[in-house]
Amino acid sequence: MIVLREVIGDELRRRRQDQGRTLRDVSAAAAVSLGYLSEVERGQKEASSELLGAICGALEISIADVLTSVTAHIVEAENPMKLDFDRATKIAVPV
Repeated sequence: MIVLREVIGDELRRRRQDQGRTLRDVSAAAAVSLGYLSEVERGQKEASSELLGAICGALEISIADVLTSVTAHIVEAENPMKLDFDRATKIAVPV
């Protein structure tokens, strides 16, 4: 079973690490405690919409981008065969 808070936390962690930023840096910019941000990233705490907005603001990314990535991950996890079929049918065949 997919746990939404874990997928969101993974995405936030990936985005932070891609920027080369520390938990301390992002927690200060988002005005959230380092411990709480760590728990959100590990999927142990639910991020409210306000908290998610603050974290995304600190990372200078949009909530929509995060939720789009999270949605894609969930769709792929729930329907791996469908996505493989969809990808396979979009392959161009030279004539």
